[in-house]
Amino acid sequence: MIRNILISFFFFISATTILAQRTNSSPYSYFGIGEKFSNTTVEQSSMGGIGVAFSNYGFLNFSNPAAYSDLRFATYSFGLLNNDLTVKSATTSQSSTSTSLSYIALGFPIGSKAGFSAGMQPVSSIGYSLSTSVFDANDRLTQVSIFEGNGGVNRLYGSFGIKITKNLSFGVEGDFNFGSIENGISVLRADVFLSTKYNEVSRVTGGSLKLGMQYHKELESKLVISTGATVKLANSLTVTGDDYLYSLTFSPSGSEIPRDTISSNRISGRFNLPIKTNFGVGIGKFDNWYAGIEYESQDALTTTDLLSGGTNSAYTYGKSSRISFGGFFLPKVNSISSYWERVTYRAGLRYEKTGLSVDGSGSNSNFTPIDDFGISFGLGLPLKRLSTINMGFEFGKRGTLQNNLIQENYFNLRVGLSLTDMNWFIQRKID
Repeated sequence: MIRNILISFFFFISATTILAQRTNSSPYSYFGIGEKFSNTTVEQSSMGGIGVAFSNYGFLNFSNPAAYSDLRFATYSFGLLNNDLTVKSATTSQSSTSTSLSYIALGFPIGSKAGFSAGMQPVSSIGYSLSTSVFDANDRLTQVSIFEGNGGVNRLYGSFGIKITKNLSFGVEGDFNFGSIENGISVLRADVFLSTKYNEVSRVTGGSLKLGMQYHKELESKLVISTGATVKLANSLTVTGDDYLYSLTFSPSGSEIPRDTISSNRISGRFNLPIKTNFGVGIGKFDNWYAGIEYESQDALTTTDLLSGGTNSAYTYGKSSRISFGGFFLPKVNSISSYWERVTYRAGLRYEKTGLSVDGSGSNSNFTPIDDFGISFGLGLPLKRLSTINMGFEFGKRGTLQNNLIQENYFNLRVGLSLTDMNWFIQRKID
């Protein structure tokens, strides 16, 4: 069944909230709480996702709350994502496009040594609709199964960073995760008037806490070396809801007509997320160039209660990790003669072990890890004062054709707007 789910699919718009409206295109969103979103700004995504050791006085940083200690202006930021995806199996290929609003956030300084940020971001999304067919020895259609899923998880966060010394900063971030997920399986049999449907509706809630630090040291020739680290404490996502098995018929237009409820049960369980650590180093010159590397790791997530798949599960979770390289180059920040000398040029790459392993053979014993690799670049186009339009481009590959699985080749186009208010704390006089 897993192989059919991965190969035979057509995905449609999934509206979890206004924030996470998207057409989800990855068949790997079938697993867990769905396809995960990158917790980075457009600027960070264009540099391979780095940011734990980087800070800037005019930009938000979703990787490390300690970076907000360097924020000097009120900044409003939001980002958009367009994903073009080609999914390949050993014999077939399909393409699709998805769109979403990646984040909405606000940051502002508190005095000269601290800063705060708050915002909303999608965490994951599910949105698939597919069917499989069964034929007898005479090539007569005997059964059609329809798989559908939609929903996702979002988060509200608040981050605070403060300078302890000239070079050392600490930060803390708290967030609240919420959302809903619906999965359904309809079975239609030839020459049978009534069909059956299993429908599962669940709600996801949970919070988390992240601690961060950054250290910056100026060297000779105005070079600055920076280090950063974060620890996201272990947390759980609680899943509650109901599942139903009922009979139904279909109208001539194709809409469902429920008949009798066969059974119903409560859903209860948890996704247990271990400690996640992230460490990075970088070097650069202020408002000129920067290059950095970072490594993130997390032990395997576990499930409890009704979410536990046991030994019969067609997928498992293991340790996840990510290594990223990236940086930027800004030729001349105050150039008057050339606009393109004031443009920020970014590039990076990343390799990620997602932790998800899937058995495409049907034996529930031959698991293949699902890895993700991406190359990115981008532009920061200056507007009035310190406001910018940021564009990011990423080419990547996820999954494999081995073990009857699928491979995804994707192109991500990200666009972000960062608006800076330099008069946030200036008291206005009224004549």
